[in-house]
Amino acid sequence: MVRIGAVPVGEGAPLAFIAGPCALESEAQAFAAAAAVVEAAAAAGAAGRVVFKASFDKANRTRGDAFRGVGLDAGLRLLAAVRARFGVPVLTDVHEPAQVAAAAAVADALQIPAFLCRQTDLLAACGACGKPVNVKKGPFLAPEDLAHALDKLGASGRARALVTERGTTFGYRDLVVDFRSLVKMRALGVPVVYDVTHSVQSPGGAPGGGASGGDRRFALPLARAAVAVGVDALYAEVHPDPSRALSDPATQLDPAAFRTLVAQALRP
Repeated sequence: MVRIGAVPVGEGAPLAFIAGPCALESEAQAFAAAAAVVEAAAAAGAAGRVVFKASFDKANRTRGDAFRGVGLDAGLRLLAAVRARFGVPVLTDVHEPAQVAAAAAVADALQIPAFLCRQTDLLAACGACGKPVNVKKGPFLAPEDLAHALDKLGASGRARALVTERGTTFGYRDLVVDFRSLVKMRALGVPVVYDVTHSVQSPGGAPGGGASGGDRRFALPLARAAVAVGVDALYAEVHPDPSRALSDPATQLDPAAFRTLVAQALRP
């Protein structure tokens, strides 16, 4: 079991939720998203089981001129403000070793983005930071091969690690979820998370479109399937108004959709 702040994730703990906007845009957006995820969990009887997730930088946008976030310093200030106001632990991703110390001083957990899950120096720095680390499985990677990423965290980092399934590349612009991977990832001996919203992406979108697309209609049935197979947490990107989101507008959930997801995921 791993504790992210006061939220236990893993064997023996109830289903947890890691949720929040793809990228931090403003204080108003961050607070609205945090209020939505906290209220959804409380309404479903899962108060105290939410970790707020948001990125200060999205370093892997399709186009070089796409919105990336508010940056490291402003982003960490917003994450600290969310924790103080809503009483939830916070998680954010890091993209290079130089960001790890500053992020670990504020966040309750760090995250290795899927496309960086083989980056040895980044994994080693996160493993040494003393905080839980969520390693997202790259869409190009077999689930068993995450064992090597976990080894790069070091022994103490591995003891605080989680792993996340977020789909596998099928062709060029579709992701598919092989639910066998959840079983295989369980054998790694760390908590397993299912990423609901990235799994329904179409990376890169339409040919030449310059932005990722996706279909959020599949988020709820895939989340229910993952819970049926067995996961320790669900991960979802939640925005107050996805149609106006500056990143991933096609796949982020609005507050009402997230409330439905939480309620159905906890249904006996």
